[in-house]
Amino acid sequence: MSSVTRRPELDAIRALVVVGLIFFHSALVFDARDDYYVKNPETTEATTILAGLAVVWAMPILFLIAGLGSWHSLRRRGPGGFALERLRRLGIPLVFATLTIIPVPQWLRLRADPAYDESYLAFLPRFFAVRLEPTEFPFVLQGEHFETGHLWFVVLLLAFSLVIAPLVRLFPRDSGRRLLNRLAKTAERRGAILLPAIPIAVISALLGLEEAYAGWSRWAYLLFFLYGFVLASDERFRTAMRRDAVPAAVTGLVLFLVGMPGFLATAESPGGDPLTDMTPLAIGARTLYGAAGWCCVVGILGLLDRRRKPASSQISPGSDTPTGSDIPPDSRARRMYKYLAAAVLPVYILHQPILVAVAYGVVRWEAPIAVKYAVIVAASLALTLIAYDLLVRRTRVTRFLFGMRG
Repeated sequence: MSSVTRRPELDAIRALVVVGLIFFHSALVFDARDDYYVKNPETTEATTILAGLAVVWAMPILFLIAGLGSWHSLRRRGPGGFALERLRRLGIPLVFATLTIIPVPQWLRLRADPAYDESYLAFLPRFFAVRLEPTEFPFVLQGEHFETGHLWFVVLLLAFSLVIAPLVRLFPRDSGRRLLNRLAKTAERRGAILLPAIPIAVISALLGLEEAYAGWSRWAYLLFFLYGFVLASDERFRTAMRRDAVPAAVTGLVLFLVGMPGFLATAESPGGDPLTDMTPLAIGARTLYGAAGWCCVVGILGLLDRRRKPASSQISPGSDTPTGSDIPPDSRARRMYKYLAAAVLPVYILHQPILVAVAYGVVRWEAPIAVKYAVIVAASLALTLIAYDLLVRRTRVTRFLFGMRG
């Protein structure tokens, strides 16, 4: 079984994806297909393919990394301690943000209509008019205006964590060890690490993809999370990912490029929806997309994985944050590393309401798309980091409300 370690490149990937979301969501302001909160009068379809290149791996890799961390957290804390820690680190920020800033994008969507003049405070009761929809689990609260917004990621991650905690306790330990050992032995065969792409492809093909959740089925995300949980259990999985990283990356890119024309062709057909249609072309495109997602994740993680001295990635007791002992303790690089690693969740929570507010004003400018896009990205990134630094990280209360450690 693997030792309790943390790989610094995983934190770098998390930070890259979260910052990349600012670029991605800014592009949706100009996307001809997506129904984003604020839309520029002039749109383009060029963003569809460019966004697809990121969507196919970005959010899946976050769920897989979360699964990796959950394995080690469960081993340190036990199921009960793990569940409580997840409720504190994810549940409290989810509730706080939903009550305070998540309604902002929906209100600005309505404000785009010149005939709508309702104040934000007057809008809030309508936003929180909800009903229970158990069939939409875990998004059981639904309403005409209510949404979890971009925090769907937090909702899913919290739900997956709370489900897996009791299952670990119920699953016989010896049987689990034998199963993981068999899986690890299978992964030692060249190319076997790509086999988990098959269930993801099947789910994507038959259950469809959900536009609201970054173009993936919520149940595909569950697989990525569980795969991460399993991969953390044995060093042989990590070795297999390093070994097969290049063929995995190439396969993922090829599958994506082959499947993309099917998505575009289905979208161009009358009433066509490549995310949900059950035509052979749409099913085939989603199958390739699902398989491409897993291959890309394996390729990226395998290529970025580099062996370090054993002491370089030890986790400090009771912490999910790497100590970074391979970086000089007083260096600027280490300070920046620790700063960014701690900022990931708060920046993720803050970025979209700020971005939508910025875009709400910028789209009214008489300027080319490229200029508007650059301004939205730059202003949103700067304001998000400023809000994090000045309003979140400096006090114990705000750190607690945004899921940070005291």
